[in-house]
Amino acid sequence: MNCRFLLLAACVVAAFACLAQDRADRQSLEDPESFSMVVLGDPQGYIKYDINQPLFDLCTAWIADNVDHLNIRAVLCTGDLVEQNENITMNRRMLNQTSEEMWRAVSRSFERLDGKVPYIISCGNHDYGYRSSECGITHFPDYFPFGRNSKWRDCLVADFPNRNGVVSLENAAFEFETPSWGKLLVITSEFAPRDEVLDWARKLAARYGDHKVIFLTHSYLCQRDAAYTDNEPYKISPRNWGRQIWEKLVYPSSNIRLVVCGHTGEPGDFEDAVAYRCDNNSAGVDVHQMMFNVQVLGGGWEGNGGDGWLRILEFMPDGKTIGVRTYSPLFGISPSTRHLAHRNGACDRFKMVLE
Repeated sequence: MNCRFLLLAACVVAAFACLAQDRADRQSLEDPESFSMVVLGDPQGYIKYDINQPLFDLCTAWIADNVDHLNIRAVLCTGDLVEQNENITMNRRMLNQTSEEMWRAVSRSFERLDGKVPYIISCGNHDYGYRSSECGITHFPDYFPFGRNSKWRDCLVADFPNRNGVVSLENAAFEFETPSWGKLLVITSEFAPRDEVLDWARKLAARYGDHKVIFLTHSYLCQRDAAYTDNEPYKISPRNWGRQIWEKLVYPSSNIRLVVCGHTGEPGDFEDAVAYRCDNNSAGVDVHQMMFNVQVLGGGWEGNGGDGWLRILEFMPDGKTIGVRTYSPLFGISPSTRHLAHRNGACDRFKMVLE
C-alpha cells in the first residue's frame, strides 16, 4: 500500500513538473560568488505605445524573477521613462498615449521590482518640461516617491533637491557593500545636471573616499565614437552636458570608476545604440564609461522600443573585474528564438577591470 502511494505521489510530482514553465534560456553567473547589476536603456519607446508596454513589463518581470538567481544588487535605468512629461495632445505619428498614461505605465512596470531590489533611475530630457526639457518641471517625484520601494530604505545615503526645490530621487546616492568588492556608491543625477548638483556629487564622492563610485546620468556619451555630448539644443537651464560632467565631476574625482548613461543613438547597427571609452582621471586611474540606449533596435524610432535588450553587469569575486553581457528576455523566453537572445560582438560582451 505504501509503495503504491509513493508511486502515485511521484507521478503527480512529475506531472506538475511537466506543466511548469521550462525557461528557455535561464541566465547564470559566470562565477557563483559574483553579484550583478542590470542596466535598462531608455524605456520611452516601449512606453509611448500601449502595444509596446508589455515588452518593458517583460524586462522588469524577468529581473524580478532573477533577483536571487543572478544575485542582483541593483537595477540601473538610464532615463527617458516617458516620451513626453506633460502633454495631452497626442502626435499620433510618434505615440498613442498621453503623458499621464505613459507615467502610469512605466510606474506599473517598475512596481514588479518594489520590495525586491533597489532600482536607480537617471531622469532624461523627455522626463522634463512639456514635451522635451523646455523647463525643469517633472512628474517623476509623483510616480517614484521614496516610500514606494522598501529596498531603497537601507541603501539610500544622500539626496539633493531637484530643479523645483523638491527632495527627489532624481539626485540621490545609494550605498552597497559586499565581501569581495567592499563598499560601492551609486550616484544618480537629473538630466543635464546643474553646477550645484555636480558640486554635491563631487563632495559626496570625496566624503565616501573608501568607496568605488558608479555615476549614473542621462546625457554623457555619443554613440559609436563615444565623444562627450556638448551644446545640445534643449532649453532647460542651467545645465551641463557630458563634456562638462567629465571636467567638473568625473575627472577630478579619484574614486569614480564607472559612468553609465543613455540618451544618444540612431537607427542602424547595434553599434549605433552603444558606446564605450576609458580615460584616466586626475589621479591617473582608469574610468570606464558606457552608453546603452537600445530604443531604436526594435524597428527604429516608431518600432517596438528595443527588442527587450538589457545588460547584465557581473561583478566578479576578484573585486575588480566587471563582465558585461547583452541579453534579451524577449528572445530568450522562447526556445524558438533563444539563439537570438545573446549578442556576442566586441561592443556587446566585454570585461572592464577596475584596478
